[in-house]
Amino acid sequence: MSETRVLEIRRKALEANEAVARRLREGWENTLVLNLISSPGSGKTTLLEATVSRLREEYRIAVLEGDVETERDADRIRALGVPAHQILTGGACHLEAKLVEKNYREADFGDLDILFIENVGNLICPTSYDLGEDFKVALLSTAEGEDKPFKYPAIFSKAEVSIITKADLLPHLPFDVEAVREQISTLNPSGRILLTSTLSGEGIDQWCDLLREKLGDKRARSA
Repeated sequence: MSETRVLEIRRKALEANEAVARRLREGWENTLVLNLISSPGSGKTTLLEATVSRLREEYRIAVLEGDVETERDADRIRALGVPAHQILTGGACHLEAKLVEKNYREADFGDLDILFIENVGNLICPTSYDLGEDFKVALLSTAEGEDKPFKYPAIFSKAEVSIITKADLLPHLPFDVEAVREQISTLNPSGRILLTSTLSGEGIDQWCDLLREKLGDKRARSA
């Protein structure tokens, strides 16, 4: 198959995805929707556990969990008393809007204030697919090394919020936080950057405040 033909197929796939994403976005007019993207093991689910534990009494929250196999991540969220629905891709390296739409309907969460979509662990494939979210969140753990933003520029340039996780490991790792901040700011000058640790609690309150701010802004715009 020629390169031109491959590019045409990809273009059509992305256009079809965009159409579904627009439909989802229209339906989520009063719900703040986040698409969390990172490599495996960066701490997406652990961050969600800390987040919903703080906000579950304040807001109606649900989580769509994307993974290749198992219900483990959804089970972890459900154990906190927050509804979660597992999306199994069966080998696909990312979520697409049509899969999100299908599973969101099946989940039947009802009216929500905040919906988290935890994408499949991958810094490349999920970046290209709009899921109807308000913004993307890129996570980078201190254990992954400080070179990732420039090695994977697409996600860090598109993510409205970048979160450096596992800050509690900094005393034990050669990870230059300021170098990472500089890389991310170069790729996305208007993006927000947070340093967090779910073990110590560092940065989690600021993250939750950001969510409150974003939800308030969205509802003020739609009022």
